[in-house]
Amino acid sequence: MDISELQTDCLQCRRCPLCAERRHVVFGQGVPNAEVLFIGEGPGAQEDEQGLPFVGRSGQLLDRYLYAIDLDRSKNIYIANIVKCRPPQNRDPLPEESSACMPWLEEQIRLIDPKIIVCLGRVAAKQMMDPDISIMRQHGEFIQKDGRWYMATLHPAALLRNPAAKPDAFGDFVALRQKIREVCRHTY
Repeated sequence: MDISELQTDCLQCRRCPLCAERRHVVFGQGVPNAEVLFIGEGPGAQEDEQGLPFVGRSGQLLDRYLYAIDLDRSKNIYIANIVKCRPPQNRDPLPEESSACMPWLEEQIRLIDPKIIVCLGRVAAKQMMDPDISIMRQHGEFIQKDGRWYMATLHPAALLRNPAAKPDAFGDFVALRQKIREVCRHTY
C-alpha cells in the first residue's frame, strides 16, 4: 500500500461519530517521502470545507513560519492531524475519536517514514510524545522515540490568540531547521 491508497481508504472512514457532520475527511498534505512530518490535533472549519490541513488563518501563519526556514508543504514536508474529521465547535478530539483515527495516522507515519515529527500544539504533543508534556515549558525540545526525533511547538491558532508567544514559536522553528540539517538527507 502507498500513501494514495491509504488516503482512498481513509476517505471512506466511519470509525467514529465525527464522520456524521464532516464535509471532508482531511487526510493530510505534502510529499510522500518527507523527512519532516507535522501533526496537528484535527481540522477546523476551513480545513473541513477544503479537505486540506491548516488552510485557515492558523495555516497561513504556519506557512509563514515554514517558509522562513525553507520548508513548504508542496516541496519537502507532510502535514497531518490526529483526527481526520472536524470535532464540533473545534473542541479537542475525544479519546475515543483519537483512538479511532490513530491507525490512519500510524500508517501514514509508517509509509512516510519521517526522521522528525513536529507536534503542533498540546493535543498532538500529549498524544504523540508524552501525556504529561507541558507545551509551554517543553516546546522546542527534541526527544528521541521509536527511532525518530520529536518536537512540540505551540499551535498556530494559539499564537493567533496570544501573539506575544510568536517569538518562542519562531525559535522552535529555528531549532527545527538545525535538527533537519543534522539528521535529514534530502529536505534541504
